[in-house]
Amino acid sequence: MKLLLDEMYAGLKEYFETLGYEVQTAQDAGLKGAKDKEIVEFAGKNCMVLITQDMKPSELAELNGVKCILVSNALIAKVVDAKIKEKYQ
Repeated sequence: MKLLLDEMYAGLKEYFETLGYEVQTAQDAGLKGAKDKEIVEFAGKNCMVLITQDMKPSELAELNGVKCILVSNALIAKVVDAKIKEKYQ
């Protein structure tokens, strides 16, 4: 599976590669500072899953049938909550 990491997640590239994903960052793709629509279109044309924390590209991806994971604050809180319960209860 191929992932496109939005600009704020470029630092996670090596982690996802270690987990076995083919990864490109927005910066790698020449999309630094690009409009959300351009990033979504790139992900769609290249059969990639877009990973972002921004709502707008997530919504644009949904409207265009592009695979996307929105890493929201609620999602982060759920992951942290699960880890706390796993480790300390």
